[in-house]
Amino acid sequence: MVSVGERLSRARVQAFIGREEQLGLFESALAGDAQAPFAFYVCGPGGIGKSTLLRRLADHARDAGRLLVELDGRFVSRDPADFEHAAGPFLDVAGTVLFVDSFDHCQWLESWLWHHFLPRAADGTLVVLAGRRAPQPQWTADPAWSRLLHVSELEPFSTEQALSVLVAAQIRPELRDRVLRFAGGNPLALSLAAAAGSAGCAREEVWAPSADVLRTLLAGLIGEVPTAAHRRALEVAAQAHSTSEELLSCVLPGEDAHLLFSWLRDLPFMESTHRGLHPHDAARETLAADLRWRAPNAFATIRQRLADEYLRLLREAAEERVWTVTDELFYLFREGETLARLRTWSRDDELHDRPLHPDDMEVVLRMAEETEGPASAELVRYWARRRPQDFSVYRRVGTGRVVAFTARLALPAPPDPEDLATDPVVAAAWRYTDTTAPVRPGEHIGISRFSVYPERYQVPSRVIDLSSSRAQAEAARARGRAFGFAVFQDAEAWAERVEGTLVDTGERPRVGEHTYGLFGVDWREIPVEAWLYRFISTPDSPVPSAPSALSRSAFDQALREALAHWRDPNAFAACALMRTRLAADLGDPVEELRTLLRESVDGLAGDPRGVRAREALTAGYLAGVPTQEGAARRLGLPYGTYRRHLRQGLDLLSEALWQRELTGPR
Repeated sequence: MVSVGERLSRARVQAFIGREEQLGLFESALAGDAQAPFAFYVCGPGGIGKSTLLRRLADHARDAGRLLVELDGRFVSRDPADFEHAAGPFLDVAGTVLFVDSFDHCQWLESWLWHHFLPRAADGTLVVLAGRRAPQPQWTADPAWSRLLHVSELEPFSTEQALSVLVAAQIRPELRDRVLRFAGGNPLALSLAAAAGSAGCAREEVWAPSADVLRTLLAGLIGEVPTAAHRRALEVAAQAHSTSEELLSCVLPGEDAHLLFSWLRDLPFMESTHRGLHPHDAARETLAADLRWRAPNAFATIRQRLADEYLRLLREAAEERVWTVTDELFYLFREGETLARLRTWSRDDELHDRPLHPDDMEVVLRMAEETEGPASAELVRYWARRRPQDFSVYRRVGTGRVVAFTARLALPAPPDPEDLATDPVVAAAWRYTDTTAPVRPGEHIGISRFSVYPERYQVPSRVIDLSSSRAQAEAARARGRAFGFAVFQDAEAWAERVEGTLVDTGERPRVGEHTYGLFGVDWREIPVEAWLYRFISTPDSPVPSAPSALSRSAFDQALREALAHWRDPNAFAACALMRTRLAADLGDPVEELRTLLRESVDGLAGDPRGVRAREALTAGYLAGVPTQEGAARRLGLPYGTYRRHLRQGLDLLSEALWQRELTGPR
């Protein structure tokens, strides 16, 4: 007869994916390898699989015949003596393996552990710690501990590993990409999405995470959020491609941006880059999906504030920064139909662009000839000689190899006759302007003349993303730009992709063996900002299936908590009611929620049952009476009678607000 423990162990083995390095090193330590570490420290954001890995390591230790001591940091007291008592065999029994999960909940023990506890370990013992935060740097830098300590910061699953989870859960192939993008390789997000999807994806055309999934993920990935302002900062970071302290101050005016940014920076799922902070994919998608469902108006408000700031930067930021702003603006609206047709945010194709250098000409001309033919290569040579400053060369970040080039020509009116005679595409652009809206002296046109990326020629790619970002930034900042043009070889396909953003001029110039489509916009008719908003417009996203992020009983409890903290503004700002749909769309959540509660209490007087209930609620919570007994005395009621009216008031108030939570304000 197989025991339950054995069945659980087998199930863990079958479901376990990856982490080969950690398993191999731990196996070596169990086998007594003198070069193997004594202490293993596993860290990473919530849901990344720390506890799952610890359970797998514990199975290995158990199979090796080791005595196990397993502690959970959430239940460790602040007295080191209690920890030492619980972990006693680690000090007394040779070969014991000590596991401490959720170590971030007892991080105050860290110095004591390294200095006083671990050096007294019995012979042949091992220790495994797991927490969200990495160990203090002095331990990894200490020459003695560096040989005994192995720190593993767990990474998300690779695409292949994540896909295997979804295949095992029988998620339909056409829905897997969206699930993968939402989960971002985070094991917890993947397992929850797979569990929900295996039940619902058979009948759904578009997958969206349910409120239950979002609630579980928010608890697992994010944890507790101190105040409403901290939650707003998280929600900004979830939408912005990267978040700086300056951006926070612009999007959340009146808040302490320095305090909020410092808090964001210390979160275990937040990465720091030279452009600011960005959350791991699963945390980002969970926060954004939760806000979009819970408070669609607040979601749109934050996105609008970010877009307004990016558009301001397009015109006012330093030249070296501004081209990246368009990328960040488009990232906000990446789920829009138009952007989905035109742009890609793949991380598998990391490129950077640099100005054309004479040493690049040989490879540039070769790429032009291989993709567009010798006639086009001669035109590349012509324009590189006349306007080298308009060319960009793209190199792969990892290798530095040149893989693509573009040319965005800025050509003043009137056109140069030599240009017209040499390049049929440029001649077609000027011909179109002459017949529609002539370009006056002092104005100019911009034309994205070449976009040559042999590996992904003339299809949406990172090269086209970067080049179009620069083109739109240039259009926003340039003075006197009359027209903007884009040139594509597959005119029919690109006509569909740019529909609604660029006009098909109907011009089909021919260069060598190839015919090109010319698409344009008259910047004198539509400001760049207005055009960008048209470009980034996005349809409504799928709405998760559950009606509220809280159950009714949890909502009732949250309401009572809010009333109990009525006289403490800081406690009120952090209460659970602030995280409901009821509060999420409010511009000033704390004050407006207080106003809503006060008005709702007053509104009870309109119900014959609610007159005394309103008086009890007002006296007991809103009027500043310090005790319930004092409230009863103020109303001249026996305490039992007062309590009956108070209970009825809470029931009536909760029912009214619960309906608003479900349906929104009437």
